[in-house]
Amino acid sequence: MVARAVFTPDPNEVIGTAERRLFGSFVEHIGRCVYGGIYDPENPFSDKEGFRSDVVEMVKELGVSVVRYPGGNFVSGYRWEDGVGPLEERPVRLDLAWRSVESNAFGLGEFMKWSKRVGVEPMIALNLGTRGIQEALDLLEYCNHPGGTRLSDLRKSHGHKEPFRIRTWCLGNELDGPWQIGHKNASEYGRLAAETARAMRMFDPALELVACGSSGSGMPTFGSWERTVLDHAFEEVDLISAHSYFEEIEGDRFSFLSSAVDLSRTIEKMISIADQAAAAKRSTKKLGISFDEWNVWYLSRYLEANHSAEWRSTPRLCEDEFTVVDGVVVGSLLMALLRHCDRVRIACLAQLVNAIAPIHCEPDSHAWRQTTFFPFSLTARHAVGCVLAATPVSPVKESKLYGEVPMIDALATHDPERRTLAVFVVNRSSERGSFTLNLGGFRGFGVIEVKSLFDEDSEATNSNSDPNRVMPRTLNRRGGDQGIEVDLPPVSWTMIRLAGRIR
Repeated sequence: MVARAVFTPDPNEVIGTAERRLFGSFVEHIGRCVYGGIYDPENPFSDKEGFRSDVVEMVKELGVSVVRYPGGNFVSGYRWEDGVGPLEERPVRLDLAWRSVESNAFGLGEFMKWSKRVGVEPMIALNLGTRGIQEALDLLEYCNHPGGTRLSDLRKSHGHKEPFRIRTWCLGNELDGPWQIGHKNASEYGRLAAETARAMRMFDPALELVACGSSGSGMPTFGSWERTVLDHAFEEVDLISAHSYFEEIEGDRFSFLSSAVDLSRTIEKMISIADQAAAAKRSTKKLGISFDEWNVWYLSRYLEANHSAEWRSTPRLCEDEFTVVDGVVVGSLLMALLRHCDRVRIACLAQLVNAIAPIHCEPDSHAWRQTTFFPFSLTARHAVGCVLAATPVSPVKESKLYGEVPMIDALATHDPERRTLAVFVVNRSSERGSFTLNLGGFRGFGVIEVKSLFDEDSEATNSNSDPNRVMPRTLNRRGGDQGIEVDLPPVSWTMIRLAGRIR
């Protein structure tokens, strides 16, 4: 059976703007994300700063806009002072979060240099697990004060004459989780977040501050955590975080392909909670959402693995090899984030290199792109301008986890200045689909390209030995000014790019 969907975008029905910070990522000291990933001084592929040049170029190609650092679970036991100053004076520490030996050879200064090199905005997470207000203020002074104080002059002595001017700060990480170092209940954390935020704004009222939301919508305290935290911190913060990871469970392929439904529901619940908090405070403030951890992650494999009892330096952790199906899911999750661009202000794909990442590398070979790289890169490059509110008319199918789900979903962005239209389509069906794009509101627009991520083998992956096994392919289309039709391959993510004639 062929699933047939019809999509009619209207340029006058706009959700919001496809902000660049929706295409963020995440670099944590986990496994080989930092060491052996973005930083490998002894590697022949690295530059004089120790940054892997091939990874730098792929990050640029990926289109990442903002990068959250240094965690993640890692940050809740991290002392930022360990990662600054002369390398020979930096202490080696035990990282309890990932049971690793941390050399501290890569720290804040290296991250800021790397951020500048790849052209991304830094987003810094604070340790509110084992540390508190004073340590946060010390780090803020070190980073952002021009000079003339002990900590700002210390930064200068470390070779960074100009302040870093970091705008966005996360007030801790996943402190609702019992696994987190310094785990707190919602009231404890909410008060600490509010007090830290107030103190930081005494330094700079214009800082953008992110409070910890739940570490996942499956947490038993999801919802109640946010309500309590915002009761304390609503007036002091600009955004509240959300985290979601997805994997195929027990062969339930269709539910996995429908993960974007769960992501959307999580966002909508958080919007409702934030607006309830505003109403309780008699405020007109529209609190934003920072979806600063999201991805496909086979977490069950990590939890089931027999991890070494030894303390190891840069162990191979969470190096999932992503399939075509995983890439299709990532593409659909991006569509869900864009569909909520009126309230989701930042989103970070976790992680960036090696650990559950779109980019993978080995010491003795060039980096390669995982299947998840392609929908992110194409969307980051071409989802420009306004996100349109239209949804397709599509047959539905019952999923085990989420109820009835459209077999085909689509989302469009429109840039009226450049007269471009980009349409992103996911076919969740194991059968081919038929997609009709009506162009009544976009007369005179013609197709530039139709690119699709699919494969006859939906389990196909890219690898060191075959880095180009899976690549986006060109699809044929039929039609003209009134509309076009595209035959969608089974289990596929597709981008249709159009442009209008210059008036």
